[in-house]
Amino acid sequence: MARKNKDQQKREGEFLFGKKNYMIMILGVVVILIGFALMMGGGSDDPAVFNEEIYSFRRIRLAPAIVLLGLAIEVYAIVANPGEKK
Repeated sequence: MARKNKDQQKREGEFLFGKKNYMIMILGVVVILIGFALMMGGGSDDPAVFNEEIYSFRRIRLAPAIVLLGLAIEVYAIVANPGEKK
C-alpha cells in the first residue's frame, strides 16, 4: 500500500505527454486551422446571385484533405512514444 502511494505521488507532478508530443499536437492544430482558412470565402454579397466559386478545387478537395491530414497528425501525436532517444 505504501509503495502505491509513493508511485502516485511521483506521477502527480508529471505531464501526460512529453514535450515532443505537445509540439506535434500544436503542429496538427496549425495544419487544421490552415485547412479551415482555405475553406473560407466563396460566398456572394448578393443573395439573389449564385457564385460558382464555392465549388472550387481549393474548397472542395484541398481544404478537407488538409484538415484530415491535421487530424492524422493529432492522432500520431497522441500515440507517439514520448520517451527521448539517447
